[in-house]
Formats: sequence, C-alpha cells, structure tokens
Amino acid sequence: MAASASSLLAAAASSSCAAISPRLPRGAPAAASVPSPSRHTCPSLRASPARRHQSRFVASVAPTMQPSAESRVSTVVDVDLGDRSYPIYIGAGLLDEPDLLQRHVHGKRVLVVTNTTVAPLYLEKVTWALTHNNPNVSVESVILPDGEQYKDMDTLMKVFDKAIESRLDRRCTFVALGGGVIGDMCGFAAAAFLRGVNFIQIPTTLMAQVDSSVGGKTGINHPLGKNLIGAFYQPQCVLIDTDTLNTLPDRELASGIAEVVKYGLIRDAPFFEWQEKNMSALLAREPSALAYAIKRSCENKAEVVAQDEKESGLRATLNLGHTFGHAIETGTGYGAWLHGEAIAAGTVMAADMSHRLGWIDESIRKRVVDILEQAKLPITPPETMTVEKFKSIMAVDKKVADGLLRLILLKGPLGSCVFTGEYDRKALDETLHAFCNN
Repeated sequence: MAASASSLLAAAASSSCAAISPRLPRGAPAAASVPSPSRHTCPSLRASPARRHQSRFVASVAPTMQPSAESRVSTVVDVDLGDRSYPIYIGAGLLDEPDLLQRHVHGKRVLVVTNTTVAPLYLEKVTWALTHNNPNVSVESVILPDGEQYKDMDTLMKVFDKAIESRLDRRCTFVALGGGVIGDMCGFAAAAFLRGVNFIQIPTTLMAQVDSSVGGKTGINHPLGKNLIGAFYQPQCVLIDTDTLNTLPDRELASGIAEVVKYGLIRDAPFFEWQEKNMSALLAREPSALAYAIKRSCENKAEVVAQDEKESGLRATLNLGHTFGHAIETGTGYGAWLHGEAIAAGTVMAADMSHRLGWIDESIRKRVVDILEQAKLPITPPETMTVEKFKSIMAVDKKVADGLLRLILLKGPLGSCVFTGEYDRKALDETLHAFCNN
C-alpha cells in the first residue's frame, strides 16, 4: 500500500498546555512491563469531575451499539462528544461482520471512497459487508489515484462528481476505505456534499488507525501548505479491522508508528516505556502488540478530542513534530516522504529545540532519537530542506495566530508538553541550523 493507502480550551499564543497523563494502561500484552503513571495536569486543562466522567473510556458503548456475543470486536473505544459520540471498533476480521457496518448506515445508498491500491484488496469485501442480507442497500464506489500528491481539490471533485451522477441524497452514507488521505478526503466530501451526509471510517493503515481516522479532522492540501483546507466532521463510527495491516508494507507500518510514539511523549509516559520494550514486536507485526498500540493510541486521542474537539488548545498538543514535519512534506513535494517519516524527523527537531530551551533533559532527547531510530524512521530532514524553506512554509502553518508561530514542545518529565508561542526564537534558529545544511 502506498503513501495514502495509506485540535473546553482557549489557548492564547502563550498558553501552556501541559499534557494530562492518562490512567495506567489496561490490556497490555503480558510481556509488557508498565510502571505506575504520574499525572501532570496543567490547572487550566483540568477537567471537571463531570467531564472526567463523560470522557472516560469504556469497554462498550450504548446498548444499541453492542457487538454480539460472538463478535470479533476485541475493544470498543467511545469518543464522547455528546449527541455526536461514536464508537471505534477494534478487532481482527471485523470486515467479516456485516452488522457492524450496517447498523451505522443511513438510508439505502452508500458511496465507498477508496483508491487504486486498496480497492483490489478490500472493496469487494466491504461491499459484501454493506449489502449482506440487506438487499435494499445499493453501493456505489469511486476509486481515486493513490498518493499524498492527489490529496487536492481536483481529486476531491471526483468524489462529488460520482455522488451527483449517482443522484445520492441527504440520507446517503459515505464510507472511507483506505489510509489517511482517503479518510481526510472522504470526510471532507461528506461534510460538504449537500451540506453534510453520514460518514463511516474504515482505516486500512496503521497511521489512519491510530490517528487520522479518529477525531473528525478532514481536508485537503494546498501547494503552499498541508491540510489548510478542510472541516471538523465526525464519523458515525470507526471500524478498525487489524487484519488489513497484513497487506501493509513495512515502510507504511513504520510511518504509523511515528504517531504511536507521539502519544507516549506528550501525555502517556507508561505507554512510551511500553513502546521502548516492545518496538521489535510492533515491527514484527505481533498481533497482541499491534492491537494494544492501536487501543492505547485511540484511547489517548479520544480523551483529548472529547475535551477539545476543534483544537482550541489541548488538541493542538497532538501535533508534536507536525509543524516541522508538515514543512518537510510541503517542501519536498507531497508524497516524496510518507507522513510518519516527516513527523519522525519533525519530532526529533522539536525535542532538540525543547532541550536547547532547557525544558527537557538530555536523556529524554536521546530517548526520542533512539526509539525513532529503532522504528527505522528518519531522524533528520532531507538535505533539500533549508532554513529559509522551513521558515517560509512554517509561516503559513495552521497554528500561526496573529503572526506568531506557536509550537508543541516537550517540557518537564516524560509525558508532558506545552503548546506555546512563548519561546526564545534563538532556540528555533539554532535547531533549524543544526538540522539544515544552509
């Protein structure tokens, strides 16, 4: 699968968003040794007792959403957004359970949006799951070209063309079948078509399963910047069939691990420590290790999204390394580097800058480098990225406010970070010069 088959809180430019460490991981593989967590809570982000209750993670959702006793669903993570809450189903073989998909379909018309890599692998199975013992449902599909370079307005129009030609109405359902590019584009199309139609996510890459399919961020790229055009639009459900990872190339698997590492660094130190012990198992695709990494990643993101759906503060911390990383993707041409590869190098740059500011000690900086190297991910940007190229692209980043570039940086013990515009600009310059030839 290629690159594409593969955010309660007001934050001023100087807001310090210390990450909230979640509870002790549950369901970790037996071989994992998980230390007791410490909770680092910024007072401005501390949830009320009611909110903590509302945003808890549960092993099931509302009774009407319950899988059957024979279901292959191993975990259900609930994204708590009031009347827009939805489940994330996680398990092996979930595409073989038609009821899971069918219970979230509205109306009788479905449009599956996928790409040229995923369609031959899973389109037939998804079509079967949508229609099995359900003859009143008809399925159309649109197969897009595969690659980050196609995450643009021209390609998006192909989805609208198909929907209009098929005379789909407001009761139709769009299904995203693929990686992050397909999920982002299908979600944006669902948000815009007839001003909003039903939407389901079926992510088939690790990157999409642990990050992009959860939380309702949708959109497309612009030549001047990544993900600058889009909408917040939540799906009805996310169905993660871990068996789809069996067809995922090693490079794509590693790309997804970059986002897994992020959760440990910004808010879940025990999870990071588990990753350090189990990276070889993840790279070897051991089912229990992958299932646990996906579960913990989804739980972490669901808790953040429940508190800050539209990225007014806390959710921005999920973008550790992304300002540098998005600049790499834009500067090298979309698709040259996978998203996770660019984020890995960007995360090392963020850790380097955090260390230069005196916000983390050398041991944490080194652990960041070590775990990403262990995951076989790049730890430096490509040689074509210059200081000026970084600065010009970062100047149009979504986190710029009133002309001030705000960054997510590590601060304090492992599992803590800040989202802030209050930092010594000299440290940023030093980091850029340290990682660029000119």
